[in-house]
Amino acid sequence: MATFVLTYRRPKDWTMGTADGMAAWNAFFEGIGDRLVDLGKPVSETTTLGDCGKDLRDLGGFSLITADDLQGAIALAKGCPFVGQGGGVEIGQLADLPGAAETA
Repeated sequence: MATFVLTYRRPKDWTMGTADGMAAWNAFFEGIGDRLVDLGKPVSETTTLGDCGKDLRDLGGFSLITADDLQGAIALAKGCPFVGQGGGVEIGQLADLPGAAETA
């Protein structure tokens, strides 16, 4: 099973910590179930260095999940509360570094 990072892009008018927002995020994470590796953290302040290619001021946070493949990760990410509200999710499969020692 592969590990994927979900990078959340918040809507411009999003406010952290509202009751409705927390309920939506809790439901999203419950839907992922045991495939949620690391709940992650929300982002409170952002900036960029170099050519990042995107406006990272809308970076909302991250989580780690497991899925059989990219299509499985997409299926899990579709429930993200930001999707459909002017925000979104970037999904990336994490790879092992060539020559990196495995840690237990």
